[in-house]
Amino acid sequence: MESNKDKEKEHVLSKRLNKIIQARIENDEETINAFKQLSTFYTENSLQARRNLRSQIEKRSLSINKQILSSFLEVKNSFDCIYNDIADMSKSIQDMESRLQNTKTQTKQLLQQTSILQNERDKNVKQQKIVNALLEKYQLSPDYFSILQGGKEQLITPEIFSVIDRVQEIHNDCKVLMQSGLQTLALDIMEQMTLYQEAALERLYRWTQNHCRNIDNTDLTDLITQAMLRLQERPVLFNYVIDEYCICRRSKITDDFINALTRGGPSGNPAPIEMRAHDSQIYITDMLVWLNKATAAEKQNLCTLLKLCTKNDLNETIANSLAVICEGVCQPLKMRVEKIISVPSQASVLYSIVNLLRYYKKCICKIVNRGLIQETLQQLQDNSEKAFLTTLQTQVDSKLVRVEAPPRDLSPTSAVTNLLAVLRDILSTANMSEGRETDMVKIAQTVMVPLLRAVNEQAARLPPTDMAVYMLNCMYEMYTCLSLYEFMDERLERLEAQSDAQIDTLTSEQASSLVANLNLGPIYTILQDQSHGALSEVPGMEPSNLRNFLEKMDYLASHPDGALLQQIHLLTSSKHKKSVQKRSFDVLLAIYKQLYQAVLDPVNKYENPHVIFHKTPDELEKIFS
Repeated sequence: MESNKDKEKEHVLSKRLNKIIQARIENDEETINAFKQLSTFYTENSLQARRNLRSQIEKRSLSINKQILSSFLEVKNSFDCIYNDIADMSKSIQDMESRLQNTKTQTKQLLQQTSILQNERDKNVKQQKIVNALLEKYQLSPDYFSILQGGKEQLITPEIFSVIDRVQEIHNDCKVLMQSGLQTLALDIMEQMTLYQEAALERLYRWTQNHCRNIDNTDLTDLITQAMLRLQERPVLFNYVIDEYCICRRSKITDDFINALTRGGPSGNPAPIEMRAHDSQIYITDMLVWLNKATAAEKQNLCTLLKLCTKNDLNETIANSLAVICEGVCQPLKMRVEKIISVPSQASVLYSIVNLLRYYKKCICKIVNRGLIQETLQQLQDNSEKAFLTTLQTQVDSKLVRVEAPPRDLSPTSAVTNLLAVLRDILSTANMSEGRETDMVKIAQTVMVPLLRAVNEQAARLPPTDMAVYMLNCMYEMYTCLSLYEFMDERLERLEAQSDAQIDTLTSEQASSLVANLNLGPIYTILQDQSHGALSEVPGMEPSNLRNFLEKMDYLASHPDGALLQQIHLLTSSKHKKSVQKRSFDVLLAIYKQLYQAVLDPVNKYENPHVIFHKTPDELEKIFS
């Protein structure tokens, strides 16, 4: 048994030794640390030191344990103190909990009352905020209210327009209240705002009515225009202000017009218009120029007064107001212009007045297109046109009152030339005026109808040929005068037709003269008679007689002007002269052609007809042309 135990011990020991031998100390940190600690007190490697190593280690271990024990004792004492403090604190807490529980029980009712009061306070604060917001949104502030009431002087300041806008805004916001179910509150506020608004607009109306006449005052312009913008919401008050403005401005413009006529400008510059009353054109021009400027200024003032207004019929309001404002000047203007046109004067002067009235009526009616001023200008224009035509008719009649005998050269008389000169001057003026077509036609008719009648009376005393020449000369002068202007086509066509009639008369006379001079009458009569036999056997148609006729024809062909009537040479127009000559020669050529064909006809038994007629009708026609 012992031997087995020894073996076991030896075996265990060997295993430990092997384990130590096989162990790698350099990789074992604990062993390395142990050796480092050992080196702190094991300094000498002697036999005695090795024998005492165990005891030294044990002593050191004991010393370390004592140090640990001493340290843990201090820790224990600290924990004991903490425990005692915690125990005291726990006791205090328990005491406090007990007292708190008692207090809580006692103050529970107070807390409930406090909670109720707090809730009510929060509710009242919210209600107060709602009321303040409601008052701020649906009521006027004290400052606005004081502005709305105004002071003793009742002056208007720009701030009142902000108040009126605010009142209108509140009135519109009441719709939201009504939609929210607060109809009663909304209606009360709307009624209150309506009263405020009416009071403010009434105050604005009285102030604007007193100051609207001063629209040209730059210090008040903005206030007045702002006031009119607000007043347009009340058409009755708005129209009252416009009516008051029109009355004031009508009186002002009438006084200014009378002063311009009689007194002139400041210190006499410009001079009074009536100082130039002796010159009717300048006098009327000055009055119309003044009126044109005045109406333009009044329209500008009205546009300034209403520039902020947004009414749909604003242009209609301006037009009607201008018509009322200008009514005052109508009577003095009408009286003076009618006095001018009623005084006898030259037709050219009256026509200048007509054009002045027509031009300035157009200019003024662009500004004022209705009312008494338009009617007055139209009436003055009509009266001046009637006076002009009447004067022109009188002037024409005075020049034609005595029918002159035409001169020996059958040229137009002095009365005709003078009237045509007057007509030319007036038409030249009318050609540059407005409405010239109507004017020129009326003027031409006024002059030409009596002039043609007088010319016919003068020509009626003359022989037919002289009458035709004189009429053609007069109508040529008329045609030359009228052809210089437009819109005379109808009158020129009539003159051409009348001239053609006179040319036909002259042609007939000239052709008769040629037939007589050439002794062609019997020959033409024989040619028209179909009852005879061969023409060569008819007396008067012998070849010898025909040769005499042909010799005269040759002479006429070489001297065509020599066979013309003396009166033809007195024609002023070479065109008329050539027309008469050509037409009369055409008559002669027609007879020549008929005779030529008859002679060449074998039935008429002429020997060698080509010897008798050595010129064909075509050759003779070329000579005459």
